[in-house]
Amino acid sequence: MIRLVPTVTVVGLVTALVATLPNLRAQQPAPDLILWNGKIVTVDEKFTIAQSVAISRDRIVAVGANSDIAKLGGPNTRRIDLAGRTVIPGLIDNHMHLLRAGTTWQLELRWEGVSSRKQAIDMLRARAAAVGPGAWVFNIGGWATAQFADDKKPFTRDELDAVAPNNPVALQESYYQVFLNSPALEAFGIRPNAPDPSDFVKGSILRDASGKPTGVIRGDIAATRPIAAKLPKIAPQQLEAGSQALVKDMNRAGLTSFGVAGCNADVLEIFERWKAQGRLNVRVFCIGGASAATPEQVDRSLTQIAQMKLFQGDEYIDHVVFGESVYTPLHDRMFAVKSDPRPEQLELWRRMAMEIARAGLPLHVHAELRDTIDAFLDQIEAVNKEIPIRNLRWALAHVNQINASQIERMKKLGMYAAVHPWAVINGAIMHEGFGEGAYDMPPLGTIQSSGIVWGLGSDGTAANQTLPLTTLYFAVTGKMAGGTKVMRQPISREDALIAHTRKNAYFVFQENNLGSIQPGKLADLVALDRDYLTIPADQIKDIRPLMTMVGGRIVYEADAR
Repeated sequence: MIRLVPTVTVVGLVTALVATLPNLRAQQPAPDLILWNGKIVTVDEKFTIAQSVAISRDRIVAVGANSDIAKLGGPNTRRIDLAGRTVIPGLIDNHMHLLRAGTTWQLELRWEGVSSRKQAIDMLRARAAAVGPGAWVFNIGGWATAQFADDKKPFTRDELDAVAPNNPVALQESYYQVFLNSPALEAFGIRPNAPDPSDFVKGSILRDASGKPTGVIRGDIAATRPIAAKLPKIAPQQLEAGSQALVKDMNRAGLTSFGVAGCNADVLEIFERWKAQGRLNVRVFCIGGASAATPEQVDRSLTQIAQMKLFQGDEYIDHVVFGESVYTPLHDRMFAVKSDPRPEQLELWRRMAMEIARAGLPLHVHAELRDTIDAFLDQIEAVNKEIPIRNLRWALAHVNQINASQIERMKKLGMYAAVHPWAVINGAIMHEGFGEGAYDMPPLGTIQSSGIVWGLGSDGTAANQTLPLTTLYFAVTGKMAGGTKVMRQPISREDALIAHTRKNAYFVFQENNLGSIQPGKLADLVALDRDYLTIPADQIKDIRPLMTMVGGRIVYEADAR
């Protein structure tokens, strides 16, 4: 338990970052807050471990031993006894579709961290009872059947009918498939021995030999869209409450900052209002821009790229990078096993990339499959010959199938790798598609040893789950949610934590403010219920934040639910 106490008396011997403390005491007023008697994992360049941290307003002013930091306190300094708990920097996700999720989050039956199929069924049954007959019970990704350690089999229509006979049910497994019960099939106009509704991808509605729909809709992202488009969304007057529930869940997970792909204007407006009121509890750095879907749209996009203005915000909300797509026909489908970028498509992609470079814009672009990555690097190398990109922080995102030679090409260009391990929940699906090669998707060991600047993200909330400690568990063990070994290039827990904190700060252009617990940086911190550095690796996924702090404000406490 973390305790508020009136005085500090504990003295410890620990590596300290307080060489200038005498001068600090003489020059600055007493800090507003001291966290003491903990294990402060600073994630600085030396990965220093300290005991205490002092905070004034929204920034860290000192880090070091209990005895040294205690001397900084004054009569009005608040003190929190960490009781030996581990504290890490606020976790940063470099790529999440966060704001989009605000429109449905409060309505969804989310299965992040649920490792039992029985528990998932119990949750479904309870939700149906809570919402009442006729109301939808649904989720839009963030889970996969293989995460259920007790029973990994797919859901059936008959099973879902038995659990929720009076409710339409739609359960979207990542972007792979959707499970529907009979009321949901009827709601979508999917009937036995009848033509498929015109808005569904041809062949995506699975039927048995008699023509009866099985309740499974399968066919990658495109097949899931007609369903997601018709599922309930939060009413405009409830959007603020729904977004607040989303942010609270992110804080509960230890997340404090995000690279956000697609900053939905209606949700962003709410965040801006919260910021003005001093109650925005996450930091949002938008990834956006005028991508093009057709040759005709490219000219329009070129004009808009030239007019694009970034870095007009602050350390809470800003637009920082062009992405996530450039020319969308080259946007790899999530479960495709091979791509075939055509020369005429790549020419259009290069035209746009050239304009992005000419405008001096950063780039964060979706690139998953090996042939796509090679093709994009060919174009970027051509752009680089005319307009050097080294200082623009161009990044390839997802990169689950990247290899060592591609990483080397990226390093020579000064590029970054935004790594989003889809296998955290989709490992079994990826092994079906890629076979033995899936064990190197992503090749975290190769990426880490290369020296490229890289960071971890989720690509949540549909493609993947959103819990950063589950991602860290995957990175350290090679095991997906549910415990199956799906990746053979794990990395150390220190390197994984660096990738989810200090290195990710570079992707959101906040390396001077975020990512480590150091004097001068913003006080974004997470206190954990057990020690990330010493517990058995298989337990990393089970760690729970006890307290999350953003800018020196406590935004989540485990005992204050």
